[in-house]
Amino acid sequence: MSLLRALQAPSSGHALRLTALSVSALALAVALGGCGSSKPQPAPLERFQPVAKLGMAWSQRVVGEAETPVSIAVVANTVTVAGTGGEVAQLALDTGKAIWRADLREPLSAGIGSDGRFAAVVTAQNELVVLDRGAPVWRERQSGRVITAPLVAGERVFVQGVDRAVRAYDLRDGRWLWQYQRPGSEPLALSSQGMLTPFRDTLLVGQGPRLVGLDPVRGTVRFDVTVGTPRGTNEVERLADLVGPAARADDELCVRAFQFSVACFELNRGSLRWSRPQAGTQAVAANDNVVVGADSTDRLSAWKTENGDLLWRVDRFTHRGLSAPAIWGDKLAVADREGYLHLLSLADGRNLARIELDAPLAAAPVVVADQLIVLSRKGTVSALRAN
Repeated sequence: MSLLRALQAPSSGHALRLTALSVSALALAVALGGCGSSKPQPAPLERFQPVAKLGMAWSQRVVGEAETPVSIAVVANTVTVAGTGGEVAQLALDTGKAIWRADLREPLSAGIGSDGRFAAVVTAQNELVVLDRGAPVWRERQSGRVITAPLVAGERVFVQGVDRAVRAYDLRDGRWLWQYQRPGSEPLALSSQGMLTPFRDTLLVGQGPRLVGLDPVRGTVRFDVTVGTPRGTNEVERLADLVGPAARADDELCVRAFQFSVACFELNRGSLRWSRPQAGTQAVAANDNVVVGADSTDRLSAWKTENGDLLWRVDRFTHRGLSAPAIWGDKLAVADREGYLHLLSLADGRNLARIELDAPLAAAPVVVADQLIVLSRKGTVSALRAN
């Protein structure tokens, strides 16, 4: 079974913490974390005359607090979400009505992956929990912390730890199948949503600044390609993990390398098409024509998917804490830390509309047909439409 057919939508989270895999690296991270500095003031909201209308198709508060990293899984006309407190729910995509709800009564560190029937999360105690229509069916303790949402596809569950090790389990009975970890892993890893996504019959995983294509049945390597070699005087400055969720553009995959670059890969060849330097922290959005991402100051840039040529750049959202963006037809949707969702023209980045949500987003927005699915930090799932 094709992994892509088994899973139609990605999930996301973006806590920006460092996980030390050595004592010296941990000391370095703590030392840097103690160096405080005043935060720059966010750019004021720009006044404009809306030329599009944003409206709610439905909105439901279905889980408790949803602090990052959490995620949204949209597949088989369902929306499955999890809150950080352990609540899990599946909704009908067209109406928002609950199909099932569950409460694991323990905090989560990662979630959620789903194939429409089965769902998988990871608890703060490092246990992978698989549910069948909301009922837990098996658990398996992991060797370390997990931040990236599990991937449920092809009758398997794939889990990636913060140590970048990828493990595969049988979906039905929890039987361990294989483990992969690239030799020579860096001593520091980003404690954030990593890169774990399907492409046809290949499993794509991020290993530091490298994209690795694995055989999902055996865990063997099909290709291994890097976005480049990050430079710096220490391990923190050289940190360039691929940040999820990745953006598919036909047979290409476009990704963010943390504080390093934006890159697009040609998946059929397993090769790098182009890379452009941009010191950002959030995932990018892409379609066949355009790739969009924000840098660390929240300046948005758009490049041609084909060759990486710059199309436009806007700086009116600087320091507003932008989320990962989503391409929505000929529009771009992106939210900020104050809870505003902005709708921009994909052609030139001009403002089209704006709506205020009940809280900032907890996960990257997901586009399904003509709807934009968002999850706020208050646990509210909403389906928006634009015209």
